[in-house]
Amino acid sequence: MRPLPFAIQEEHQIPKPQITVFPPADFRQNRLLGALSQTEYEQLLPHLESVTLNLKKKLYEYNQPIEFVYFPTYGVASLLNLLEDGSLIEVATVGNEGFVGLPVFLGANQIPGEAFVQVPGQAAQISAAAFRREVTQGTMLFALLQRYTQALFNQIAQSAACNRMHSIEERFCRWILMTHDRVNGDEFPLTHEFLSQMLGVRRASVSVVAAIIQKAGLIQYKRGRITILDREGLEAASCECYQVITAEFKRLINNNVT
Repeated sequence: MRPLPFAIQEEHQIPKPQITVFPPADFRQNRLLGALSQTEYEQLLPHLESVTLNLKKKLYEYNQPIEFVYFPTYGVASLLNLLEDGSLIEVATVGNEGFVGLPVFLGANQIPGEAFVQVPGQAAQISAAAFRREVTQGTMLFALLQRYTQALFNQIAQSAACNRMHSIEERFCRWILMTHDRVNGDEFPLTHEFLSQMLGVRRASVSVVAAIIQKAGLIQYKRGRITILDREGLEAASCECYQVITAEFKRLINNNVT
């Protein structure tokens, strides 16, 4: 990790609501759907619907029936655990490399957790019922989702180790890099609320960390929006977990691994 300069805590203004206009939906921008054969993709296509992923949109709720499965083409969803005191802690994130609705694939219809949109975007939506009918053993998508499940479990396990062993600054850089990989451009919205859930720290600590990374010239953080200024610097400041997680997704999803 490259050392970062100390910075004093800064106050950030609450971001004003912004309207984001997305290009027409291309479901194959999702890497799982994009890896399908043309025949299988066309069979699945009538069951897919383009939906906008608005900020904080809930994709499933705590111990409630999961009605839809989502394949993001742009944006980031956050998977969270709900604690007894009402606080939410992020356990994983999902972008265009994956899908939201793993419990449905594993044969369940609910989970003691939540999923909601952290960075706005778009997704291909399919009903849970249609998903169960179409995604069966022997299909290419079923095999892809098996490998994706392994990659997601690796992300969760690596993140648990990271949260235990690495500094807040390193974890911040890892999360920013993973988000940058999933959006079209160098700027995206990110509030103190989400950052505190992602890092598992108080919002006051988020202000300090963001100021440190900003003073190092790696990002600009203003009014709830992050702009990437130095991608290579962020990679140098991050822990090894970013490379481990990214490499495992590439090995399991991009390559023809069995």
